[in-house]
Order: sequence, then C-alpha cells, then structure tokens
Amino acid sequence: MAHLSDLVNLNLSDSSDKIIAEYIWIGGSGMDVRSKARTLSGPVDDPSKLPKWNYDGSSTGQAPGEDSEVILYPQAIFKDPFRRGNNILVICDCYTPAGEPIPTNKRHNAAKIFSNPDVVVEEPWYGLEQEYTLLQKEINWPLGWPIGGFPGPQGPYYCGIGSGKAFGRDIVDAHYKACIYAGINISGINGEVMPGQWEFQVGPSVGIASGDELWAARYILERITEIAGVVVSFDPKPIPGDWNGAGAHTNYSTKSMRNEGGYEVIKKAIEKLGLRHKEHIAAYGEGNERRLTGRHETADINTFKWGVANRGASIRVGRDTEKEGKGYFEDRRPASNMDPYIVTSMIAETTLLWNP
Repeated sequence: MAHLSDLVNLNLSDSSDKIIAEYIWIGGSGMDVRSKARTLSGPVDDPSKLPKWNYDGSSTGQAPGEDSEVILYPQAIFKDPFRRGNNILVICDCYTPAGEPIPTNKRHNAAKIFSNPDVVVEEPWYGLEQEYTLLQKEINWPLGWPIGGFPGPQGPYYCGIGSGKAFGRDIVDAHYKACIYAGINISGINGEVMPGQWEFQVGPSVGIASGDELWAARYILERITEIAGVVVSFDPKPIPGDWNGAGAHTNYSTKSMRNEGGYEVIKKAIEKLGLRHKEHIAAYGEGNERRLTGRHETADINTFKWGVANRGASIRVGRDTEKEGKGYFEDRRPASNMDPYIVTSMIAETTLLWNP
C-alpha cells in the first residue's frame, strides 16, 4: 500500500508529458496570496506561451458578485519546489474581461514605469530585505516565546545560534533552499533582533523582476509554514513595546550610481526622495506608524534624514559607497507588508522621472 507521501512525491514525468502549473496572484487585501492549479500538455518556460485563466473575484474582495470574473495574465515562471519535475509556479496579475487592470493590480503600473526608456537605460537594481515573524498557530504568539509570557530582552537573538536563541531555523532553511530551487535570486538569510523573527534577501534583481521574485518567495514561505503548522506574519510591529518591528529595507542603485562619480548621483536622488517623503510613507505599508517611531533602528515616520552607516536614518548609505564614491543606498522606511511592485517602481519614478 502506498503512503500519502509516496503519492505526493510521484514523479509525473515517469508516465506523462503533462505538467502542473500553479497560478499565483495577490488578493483583495494586497497581502493575501492566492493560487490554483491547472494541467498543461507539456513543459513551458515562457509566460507568454501560458494560457490566461480566470477566477471568482467576488470571493477575494476584487469584484462584485454580479460581475465576478477576473482574468489572470501570466507574467513570470519559477520552478515548483513542492511538486518538482517540470511543474511550475506562475506569478500573475489581474484584469477585467475587457483587459483593464483591476484596482489591486499594482504590477501593471510598475511595469509601465520600468519600461520607460529613461528607466530602462539606468538598469535599476534592487535588493529587498524581507523581515517576517513566525507565530505559534493556535495562539498567534511568536515561535519560541513562552505562552502568555516573554523571552529575555533583545540582544542575543540577532544572527543567534542555539536552542534558546533561534526558533524555526528548519523552516527558514527549507525556504532558503526552495527559493534557490525555484530560480529566485535569493541572496541570504539571517535571524533578526526579535526572537522568532527572521529575514531573507532577494536580489540584486533588475526592475520588475524584483517584485515578481519577492512575491514568489512570499508564496513559497506561506506554503512551507502551512506544512510546518506555524503562521508567518508580515505585520510591521507584531509585538507592541520594546521589541523590534519588521521592515523590508530596499537597497537601490542605478547604472549612474554604480559608475564613477555615482556618489553625487546618489545624493541628488536622496534629496528628491526627501521632497516626496510623505507620498512614499503613504505607500510603504499598512501600520508602518507603529514601527517607525524613532526607536529600534528606525527614523521617526514624520522625519526624513539620511546618513552614512546610520541605521536610525530614513536612508542609509554604506561606508563602502562613501569610500569608493559610487554604489547604492538603502531605503529603510518600507514596512514588512509593503507591496514590492509599488515600492520599487516608486523609488525609480521619484529618482529617475520626477522633476521637482
């Protein structure tokens, strides 16, 4: 008798050319990842060769019940680390039957910005640092924390090792390897300052690919925590009080910033970001005011400041960038629940297209 795990791990290529494509999209809240699967006649490696599909938008808060059909447009393909073989994950965005992007489709506008010739020529690179918190499923309390109580104060947990300092490493490492398998440009992981909190980094990725890769990595993380029986939270301040929040620090550079004389270009870009501080903050994630308090390695939400090697600034420039006179900078304002399509395209728009 076959065990359930044997059937889950069946290699379809032993008996069929058919593959399974998991279509993935973002639901009505802007953070609820949804997906459903369909069978295709054979392997596909180009999203333009995939069929469009549809779903019931009234069940995801994206369409009224009397006109509920929403169309999925395939945009990016990744290898499926769960089904493996030739099976794929497909990042999609969402449109009306008439071909108009629905209001929650943030990828469409980002793609327009990234296809602007003035942006294309600058080859914007992004490195996205996604922080998240693992929670005990039944009580929504951080993994490793005593039920109804608190662990020792912050200090030993950041990049910590040991059973009293690191909680959920098996989940984190499984996610790391699954992302590499999928073809996501994941560049590292580490334990964060608050116990039960972790970070992974995606990038450097160019333009719209950074958003596609981060959403695919979030999907894989949600699936792995589903298997492990824990909850992943992207809340920017999951525990009130003297505990670090969770952000999505966004590292950014353009070709001009990476070339000789780039430090002057960086300073001009930061100046423009300062002039649009309120607009960026409004788009950088829900509940971010609970995190950006001026404490716990953040700048106050109402204050824009930048500095070299300053983790209490809105924008941090690295020592190496200052020393070499070129490189990148880090926008430390985005919350962990930010939409990467919005944040990455808005930074490009402000620094490359906007004229004060």
